[in-house]
Amino acid sequence: MAKFETVQVETDLLILGGGMASCGAAVEAAYWAKKNGLKVTLVDKAAVDRSGAVAMGLSAINQYVGIKDGENTVTDYVNYVKQDLMGVAREDLVASIARHVDSSVHLFEKWGLPIWKAEGGGYVHEGRWQLMINGESYKVIVAEAAKNHLGTENIYERVFIVGPIMKDGKLAGAYGFSVRENKFYIFKARAVFCAMGGAVHVFKPRSSGEGLGRAWYPPWNSGSSTYFTLKAGAEMTCQEVRFIPVRFKDAYGPVGAWFLLFKSRATNAFGGEYMVERKDELQNWKPYGLVKPIPANLRNYLGMLDVMEGKGPIYMRTEEALQKIANQYKDDPKAHKAKVKELEAEAWEDFLDMTISQAILWAASNVQPEERSSEIAAAEPYFIGSHSGASGAWVSGPEDLAPPEYFWGYENMCTVKGLFAAGDASGASSHKFSSGSHAEGRIAAKAAIRYIVKEKPAMPTVDDATIEALKAKTLKPLNLFEEHSGFTSQTDVNPNYILPKMYMFRLQKLMDEYAGGVGSQFTTSKVLCERGLELLELLKEDSDHLAAKNLHDLMRCWENYHRTYQAEAHVRTMLFREETRWPGYYFRADFPKLDNEKWLCFVNCTMDPETEAWTMHKRDILPLK
Repeated sequence: MAKFETVQVETDLLILGGGMASCGAAVEAAYWAKKNGLKVTLVDKAAVDRSGAVAMGLSAINQYVGIKDGENTVTDYVNYVKQDLMGVAREDLVASIARHVDSSVHLFEKWGLPIWKAEGGGYVHEGRWQLMINGESYKVIVAEAAKNHLGTENIYERVFIVGPIMKDGKLAGAYGFSVRENKFYIFKARAVFCAMGGAVHVFKPRSSGEGLGRAWYPPWNSGSSTYFTLKAGAEMTCQEVRFIPVRFKDAYGPVGAWFLLFKSRATNAFGGEYMVERKDELQNWKPYGLVKPIPANLRNYLGMLDVMEGKGPIYMRTEEALQKIANQYKDDPKAHKAKVKELEAEAWEDFLDMTISQAILWAASNVQPEERSSEIAAAEPYFIGSHSGASGAWVSGPEDLAPPEYFWGYENMCTVKGLFAAGDASGASSHKFSSGSHAEGRIAAKAAIRYIVKEKPAMPTVDDATIEALKAKTLKPLNLFEEHSGFTSQTDVNPNYILPKMYMFRLQKLMDEYAGGVGSQFTTSKVLCERGLELLELLKEDSDHLAAKNLHDLMRCWENYHRTYQAEAHVRTMLFREETRWPGYYFRADFPKLDNEKWLCFVNCTMDPETEAWTMHKRDILPLK
């Protein structure tokens, strides 16, 4: 029987997660908490320096509005986001982030992040909203500020949060375990801020086998935000909006700099430019297909049509783009040669800053981007509220922007009192990326402190019986393995339990085949979704038999449990929305067209934390107040 020390921690505001949103929350919460004599505690399953989607680095800040220089307005950004999500976006949340995001970017620069500067002193833009940075230490710089403001004594690293503590239907905190020591944690809090990322590895990855650790979105993001908010009883939104990025094939290197900075083209294997040749297809997706920029999912879709017609693979014409830029100096051989070298360095550095595997793959495949094109492909689906996806919790907007239906007292508070969400944990406010997630974390944390000061919620108490029950539930996989592992000579083949990797393969296969993964050309239907839900129910029953050899396996067991709930929320919401609104992200074969008359709305869901019964409903899309 596993023996774990029980550690109880009391705090006023509990921050869950260590990514960009949580770092923003830590900086802001620490400032306001100090003024009000409150305690703030941050818990992260990793180490804050390299936690979250920006962990490896990033070569661009993807949301910068440029308000002070008159480059754009908040309205410009709201229109851009709403267009890209085919009309489905919370204008109040997007506007709230957009009006604050520049201040986060200026803080990053103040803290030491190198942002590229043009000759006139302004920022170098990759695109209209993007700034080029030297970002290999982006997260380290932002994390250092968070730690300095919060104090390392208030940070618990390498602690996996299993779920919320509920008492009499109210949120009382969170519980989890150390992934390094035999310690079980009970965190009691007056308010909780959730930002534990989105989800990857719910679907079978395009790169199998070695692809267990290779994906576009960080592999440690396992749906913990969705699980936590669902099990707290919070209303969720846009759970059908998974994101499928087109990236450099096999190593998932981002393509943004190539399209926006280097002005590269993407063509099929025969040199055809699908964005030109299939332009008429955009008429079928009016009004969204006729506005610039074309939504990301429609750009995906046009490329997918080429692939499905046998015109693949699709190539990024890197050699053409670099040569075109260098040819501006063709009359000066010395300058031309220097420019070629500069572009070559920038091309490699783009990936060395953030996707080292892509640089390794280029080297291993004898690909020099200035001489040869590289394959690009649509990746497997991800659940993410900060990029071009929108899945997450349904949260309150700000009082001055939100219509009454979207406001219930405190910015970014979920429909559960005292629970706040930001970053990939909050929904219907996509295209916030790293900088916007940081800004949203600051917004939510300030509101959470205000909630504690104004509402004066009592410090929750958790009785010993509840603690022991949560502890037994958490550690069950360890005890199951210890009890039954000797039954067979090979520990991964045993009739009494299932190991986490085997469970994950089963989940991925199910989702790939029934919920529209890579293997089914991202296509599903009513019949497929209903069969998928049947199989998910069987899988959930078998999750009771997940077993762990050690602490690392225990974390993997609970990650898979979290992924399963993200998967179910997704399938149920896709099934409910009877249209194809995001071709290029997924297709409903039985409802292949856009239906603005019936489905220009949010599809939201809730799950009863006790019975786990689901409720699906529509929410109106409303303009700013």
